[in-house]
Amino acid sequence: MTKLTFQECLTLADLLGDTPMTVISASRLKQGMCDAYIAGRLPNIDAALVFDTYCPDEPCGFGTDAEALWQLLKETHGWGCVNVESTCAAALGARIEADRGTSIRYYGDVCHALLQPVRDSPNEAVRLLTLEDTVRLAKAPAEVQGNGYKTHEALLTNGIAAGAVVDGNIVAIAHTYAETDLHADIGVSTLEQWRGKGFATAAASLVAREIQAKGKVPAWSCGEDNATSLRVAQKLGFTEVGRRTYVIPVSSE
Repeated sequence: MTKLTFQECLTLADLLGDTPMTVISASRLKQGMCDAYIAGRLPNIDAALVFDTYCPDEPCGFGTDAEALWQLLKETHGWGCVNVESTCAAALGARIEADRGTSIRYYGDVCHALLQPVRDSPNEAVRLLTLEDTVRLAKAPAEVQGNGYKTHEALLTNGIAAGAVVDGNIVAIAHTYAETDLHADIGVSTLEQWRGKGFATAAASLVAREIQAKGKVPAWSCGEDNATSLRVAQKLGFTEVGRRTYVIPVSSE
């Protein structure tokens, strides 16, 4: 196993390519906001693991060699599941089960791209956020502060964010979670008591419009049973472009 330097992370990002299914990992690799490990030697690798700084317990695995992926996982720590190409999920799960004696659960990750102009979904409470919203964002509950950037200022200057502002408070947010040359992944969150009002759809519509104005393709991913997120993606015009799979060891405790 080799832990990559920043320069080697740049090489791995190029190997992964720039697609809706790799945008998050490729972005983190190019920003130096992850830990990455490979089996083999660049550029001819057998497998790779990317631990996103903002979601370190759910690394993304690349490559279809289940044994190589498992050897990497065995030598790393802090993960509770791994997101891999669906074609090798069952083989990896069987390998983990045999080694650890634990049962495995599988969970689909649905990847979308917006390949047409975004469908507008206006809402009078929702607008694009600017630097003037920095303090408001910092005071908001963590659930709707957004992430993927080192600071709130970075999110509002280097990224794109829109929010529902009610009585001066942010109660829902959509924002670019990761961005590459060709794609930008959108993350959304709404405080529980404010759900069902169309805030997430309206905010995501504004963010997607700004991404498309930059000449990039909005990306969207969510769990296969996340009916709310899937419904928002459909309303905005997103198309499913592929699936990955979470391989989840189930604790016996």
